[in-house]
Amino acid sequence: MLLIPAIDLRGGHCVRLYQGDFAAETRYDCSPRELLEKYRALGASWVHVVDLEGARDGVLANRGVISDLAARRGLKLQVGGGIRSAEIIEDLISSGVERVVIGSAAVERPDDVISWISRFGSDRICLALDIRYDRHGEPQVRTRGWQSGTAISLWEAIDVYPAAGVRHILCTDIERDGALTGPNLDLYRSAVERLPRIAWQASGGVRDAADLAALARIGVAAAVSGKAMLEERIRPEELRPFLPDASSPASTSGTARS
Repeated sequence: MLLIPAIDLRGGHCVRLYQGDFAAETRYDCSPRELLEKYRALGASWVHVVDLEGARDGVLANRGVISDLAARRGLKLQVGGGIRSAEIIEDLISSGVERVVIGSAAVERPDDVISWISRFGSDRICLALDIRYDRHGEPQVRTRGWQSGTAISLWEAIDVYPAAGVRHILCTDIERDGALTGPNLDLYRSAVERLPRIAWQASGGVRDAADLAALARIGVAAAVSGKAMLEERIRPEELRPFLPDASSPASTSGTARS
């Protein structure tokens, strides 16, 4: 399983929201570029970047910052937030973004998204299906930066897509996001069992290396972590199994390997 550190952008700054609430923001002192370089030094091969204002308003508000990050070589960017047209996808890919994340449009305009997958390829597009549970215990999808509810379950949202069309799905349990309460293992276990062909990305609640190991055992392809990584709650040596480019203890200490 791959660990993908997250960088959430608002007003050009690195921030974290609690359960998607824009009024519950924590702003961090590091710049987006500094944070990207930190994750690259740890051995990350991918970084997940979210334009929070774009997710809420439907228009990329941190485009310049994203372009700057995409220009930094040595890792791949997965970018989401306000991506609702083929033109924006093309623009981001041409600037160096490896994969774009489609959230609201994946639920509201599936026909368009199917055409984007056909045009750009299934490895270039990741669907973001973010959920809260209803009173019946069903995972219901939310859109518009998690501000708008729907009557569509996670499974219904996926069913409209051709079986061979979607490769990557990022699923966030909103109640766990930024809460450091542990990931929703039951949700991801069910997702992998129902749709093993999907490369599932789990997001929300990761707090330590034990959580990463638990997600790996379930069979998710990747875990996206924001707050735990920002606040250095997981030691570098504990991250190494989930970061393919991480230095070994020997190479870190300067000992040559044969």
